[in-house]
Amino acid sequence: IISNACSSGANAIGHAFRLVQRGHARRALAGGYDALCEMVFAGFDSLNALSTTSPRPFAVDRDGLALGEGASLLCIERLDDAIARGATIYSEIAGYGATTDLHHLTQPHPNGDAALASMKRACNGARVNPEQVGYINSHGTGTPLNDSAEAKAISRWAGSSADKLAVSSTKGGIGHLLGGAGAVEAAVCLMAMEGGWIPPGVRVEIVDPACHFDLVQYPRDMPELSVTLTNSFGFGGANASLVLNS
Repeated sequence: IISNACSSGANAIGHAFRLVQRGHARRALAGGYDALCEMVFAGFDSLNALSTTSPRPFAVDRDGLALGEGASLLCIERLDDAIARGATIYSEIAGYGATTDLHHLTQPHPNGDAALASMKRACNGARVNPEQVGYINSHGTGTPLNDSAEAKAISRWAGSSADKLAVSSTKGGIGHLLGGAGAVEAAVCLMAMEGGWIPPGVRVEIVDPACHFDLVQYPRDMPELSVTLTNSFGFGGANASLVLNS
């Protein structure tokens, strides 16, 4: 059991990946789920983090997040074991990065330093560069501080290729699933690669100028999608990124 705020699901998958990769386990079930309750709602309300309209990740006029419920569970195992039992193989977990942001109890570093480090670690482990990543499922909560910090981190990481990088946040449509978010968003990446499409975020009128990347707001076919990255950044400074290869 990993309880690491909003990065819990991604951390659980990353931890399972390390166990299998290092030979400590041959197979693991990993994922995330978080139940809504009055205390959780009151906590986010006291932080003024809840949208009073509708969540609009990466919009200039974004005003907060919406809470949701969901769950995802992945079976992670060695390739030879999966082949031997005739399993359907959806993806390879190629890289995992985790960092801690020491900037503030709940606020990310304004330039997204820890988020950037998390993405770099995951991609270094996977031996991929920004030009090879076809899609990022961002943390993208719709809160003023998170989105600007993540946008800067993604833009810094992608560098000159940022304008060709497709990015969206599915939280605008399904809500923030808290401890389940990272696992569900990893599953979204698996479905996107299998189906050859990119999930759009909600439509926004004016995109935050910190977004130098291609913010996907409409459904888009991408049959060649083979490498995805998903980010999960939690209150308290816990950051996790996963790289998935089809």
